[in-house]
Amino acid sequence: MLHRIWLGFFLLAFMGGLYQWLIGGDADVFQRIVRSTFDMSKVSVELALGLIGTLAFWLGIMKLAEAAGFVEKMANGLSPLFTRLMPEVPKGHPAIGSMTMNLSANMLGLDNAATPLGLKAMQDLQQLNPDKERATNAQILFLVLNTSSITLFPITVFLYRAQQGAPDPTSVFIPILIATSCSTLAGLLAVAWVQKIRLWERVTLLYLGGFFALILAFVGYFATLTVDQLQQQSSLIGNLMIFSTIICFLGAAHLKGVNIYETFVDGAKEGFSVAIMIIPYLLAMLVAIGVFRASGVMDGMIWLLQEGVSLLGMDTRFVDALPTALMKPLSGSGARAMMLDAINTHGVDSFAGRLAAIIQGSTETTFYVLAVYFGSVGVRHTRHALTCGLTADLAGIISAILVGYWFFG
Repeated sequence: MLHRIWLGFFLLAFMGGLYQWLIGGDADVFQRIVRSTFDMSKVSVELALGLIGTLAFWLGIMKLAEAAGFVEKMANGLSPLFTRLMPEVPKGHPAIGSMTMNLSANMLGLDNAATPLGLKAMQDLQQLNPDKERATNAQILFLVLNTSSITLFPITVFLYRAQQGAPDPTSVFIPILIATSCSTLAGLLAVAWVQKIRLWERVTLLYLGGFFALILAFVGYFATLTVDQLQQQSSLIGNLMIFSTIICFLGAAHLKGVNIYETFVDGAKEGFSVAIMIIPYLLAMLVAIGVFRASGVMDGMIWLLQEGVSLLGMDTRFVDALPTALMKPLSGSGARAMMLDAINTHGVDSFAGRLAAIIQGSTETTFYVLAVYFGSVGVRHTRHALTCGLTADLAGIISAILVGYWFFG
């Protein structure tokens, strides 16, 4: 799928360039297209190298979270919920532990730990599958929760905003938390409706009710503030929560007898290899998007969307962030590149730049996750997994737009 999207960018850019030259009389269009390949190649390396310090710091902090046992504790805490959402999975089955560990790692932003745990969970669930090529209800629910999983600390979004010069990189923290909560709730409700899961049982209601009551408390509090107070309090609470979490990880690891300095350094070392590793992916997508924009095709598509939205009498500013939304279900690297393109074009703290960041943090790459996780166990018939996953994506994107207007509009 991704290789077709990547090829499509170049082919559409070429056709757009021909149109600009032959119909529009723009003889310099191919010069701009070729120049964009050099410019975006340089930007790709600068972005990756600029991330090294911040990325190394957060990987070190997350290493302390693992050493302190936070992931394991969250897994134990979520286990009673999953035994009720997935009644076909026996109590105490290894799949329960793998799933809760995966979702806990996602919540903490431990991407490197989350993926292998997720693949292990799918393998454990596949052991209970009577039809090895057809997805079970439990596998579908796990995948939908995985693609819409609430990320308490969207560190990657903060990293890119900081690297792009945002004076307050975490100002989008509360908006992302609200949007991703809506995405998860929509995904859960969609699967529960199809699978007829009884969400009104006491334990389930306690878990879900408690969490979403906390989100509603956030919403209720921010609803009482003026626009200026809203942004100020969002920044204050977001930064306070993040730094408090750092202190908790440090304190818990220290009390557990962990050598926090050495553990942090071991985790931080990974930041250098990760930053170098992402250069080819950034390079591929940013160059493709660069030629796509230089050819005029992207601007033409955005103009058409703006005209359509304008005819409906709606504000059109959110349209500049829609490329991120359209790419997000297909490719994480593509959506990240679209977000960076919006930031570079409109400004890191512009409405479009902030909204693209909120969208980036609100959902996961549904097509990629389904392909990798189901592919790892040989499941061919995914049933309603894609529909429910895209429902969660749509809810997250719509929520991101509404919250973006609420906080920054």
